[in-house]
Amino acid sequence: MTSNPVTVTVAYHVVPGHEGDFHSWGWAMLAASAQQHGFLGGGVLVDGEAEWHVVYRFASEGTALAWENSTVRAQWDLRAAGFARQTGRRSVRGPKVWFEAQSERPATPPAPPAPPSKWKLWFINMSAVFPPVLLFNVIVLPYLGDLNPFIRTLLLCLCVTALVTWILMPRLQRFFKKWLYPPLQALRGRHKRTA
Repeated sequence: MTSNPVTVTVAYHVVPGHEGDFHSWGWAMLAASAQQHGFLGGGVLVDGEAEWHVVYRFASEGTALAWENSTVRAQWDLRAAGFARQTGRRSVRGPKVWFEAQSERPATPPAPPAPPSKWKLWFINMSAVFPPVLLFNVIVLPYLGDLNPFIRTLLLCLCVTALVTWILMPRLQRFFKKWLYPPLQALRGRHKRTA
């Protein structure tokens, strides 16, 4: 056994609708473990909707195992049987190691995809703007001939930008996604092949 502090993380799957029961149970179980020799602290954490963790720390591996193998702890486990199931346990020695293990990140994060070239964006924008401007000029403007040019232009801009923003651009971007972002599509294809 070691004299280094030991941090133990126990993962649980909680039955939906019983999160409050598990939360109360976890903190009550930690209060009971605080009565044990060598207890240094703990907490109840949630990771997602159904994945919960009880984290506790003891002064040594021996005191942590004494708590885990005690009849008191077994009784607490029986109380949780109706709403939670243990799915994993992780034990880490030392004061600093646990935090480093919890914050492991890849050495180099993946680079974000490069933006599309300007001429491709110009093409998509022209494809989205030209049809509604043409239709507005052919169908609507003949009826607004006597209207002030400022108001006519304002109506044109309001109608065209609404059509482009909410209807045409999202569809064009989805349709031309592989053409706009070929490196991203190549990465996705490679991922599917290796998976």
